[in-house]
Amino acid sequence: MSKPFAAVLMLALVATGCASKAPRPDDRADTGSSATSVTEAAPAPTAPAANDNLNAVAWTQTAIERDLIYRQAWRDAQEHLRSALADRRWEALPEGTRKAPYTGRNTAVIVDIDETVLDNSPYQARLVRDGTSYDEFTWAQWCREERAPAIPGALEFARHADKLGVTVFYLSNRAADLRDATLSNLRKLGFPIAAGKDVFLGLGTLVEGCEQHGSEKGCRRQLIARDHRVLMQVGDQLGDFIDIEANTVDGRRRAIEPYLDWIGTRWFVLPNPTYGSWEPALFNNQWSLPEGERRKAKLSALRFE
Repeated sequence: MSKPFAAVLMLALVATGCASKAPRPDDRADTGSSATSVTEAAPAPTAPAANDNLNAVAWTQTAIERDLIYRQAWRDAQEHLRSALADRRWEALPEGTRKAPYTGRNTAVIVDIDETVLDNSPYQARLVRDGTSYDEFTWAQWCREERAPAIPGALEFARHADKLGVTVFYLSNRAADLRDATLSNLRKLGFPIAAGKDVFLGLGTLVEGCEQHGSEKGCRRQLIARDHRVLMQVGDQLGDFIDIEANTVDGRRRAIEPYLDWIGTRWFVLPNPTYGSWEPALFNNQWSLPEGERRKAKLSALRFE
């Protein structure tokens, strides 16, 4: 081998060796230390906990259909009110409520408060957010905030009734000690509060000569009937219209059966998917059951055909 050729060969080998040691661009991440070149994956965000009431509250607060249903019901009630007032035979009390004939000229409409004239969905939303359930303490706190907005259409109806000389009675299962806060909330929104009459009849109102059972409203309806002809009732629960003997699915249907012709004329029923006596009717009214057992009972009540 000649010296010039050997020199050329040596240079080629050196060049080849250097080339073999140069990292490829796509290898560079692999050749550094793991502490500086590997990025740790961020933890996946935690999904909100499941809550049986989420869809119902979301619908209540965001679905325009909900507002339209309320407006439709209250508008229908308003349109029927004048003819009900003119007909002296018109009565909206269930059978057996009036214990003595009333021949005076005082007239009234009975409205429930919660989810009928006042919207408490912010309270329900807080329960969903916090993963908690209804309790009397947090409920009373919410009521004393006096911030519940009006249900669409309710204020217009109440003002119309007041203009016609019809007393609006607010028959509610809010505790009687929430009377002042509730009336203040109603006044702030412009609801009529008749002077000289106790128009808020909350849970715990004593009615002489009548024994109340649980949260039934029958005795308080009797109290109103003693001095008024009741033209209409409006509410979101079956118990806002009639006392229910058996709070089961079939028992509720039997209770309302005699009054179906009154729906949309004397009685106006509003939707409430967030709570109500319809729910415990699905698990035999046993709130003491674990949540999973209650959910199982509700699932078994569904129809699949």
